[in-house]
Amino acid sequence: MSGGEPDWTSARAPDLGAIEDLAHAAFANLPRAFRNLCAGLVIHVEDFPDDETLREMECESPFDLLGLFRGIGLAQSGEAATGQMPNQVWLYRRPLLDDWAEHDETLGHLVTHVLVHEIGHHFGLSDADMEAIEAAADT
Repeated sequence: MSGGEPDWTSARAPDLGAIEDLAHAAFANLPRAFRNLCAGLVIHVEDFPDDETLREMECESPFDLLGLFRGIGLAQSGEAATGQMPNQVWLYRRPLLDDWAEHDETLGHLVTHVLVHEIGHHFGLSDADMEAIEAAADT
């Protein structure tokens, strides 16, 4: 084995908990102003989106969706209503791992990218804004 390469003979794909840990670490490393957009954000990790989500998002395959934001956008936020659910991001492990296998980037970078884009698009940020946020993250 050459310098720095993992021992792939015993390595396993990251499980749901490992992806969730990556997502929480990625969120913690984002600029404070960006995190403040969605204070109280709840991050969920599942292997795949459920059938209802796949239909709603018009996905042809369960591998088409890497993540999804559900919640109230900044323009709609106002006063919290009784019973209102917190802002949530769903990350989908198997599609993330599939995308990771096809590209030359770290899994941590991919998780950060998906997290920033799911939150950012919902709050109306431009792609340039999101690229700057990713660049400012400590990943």
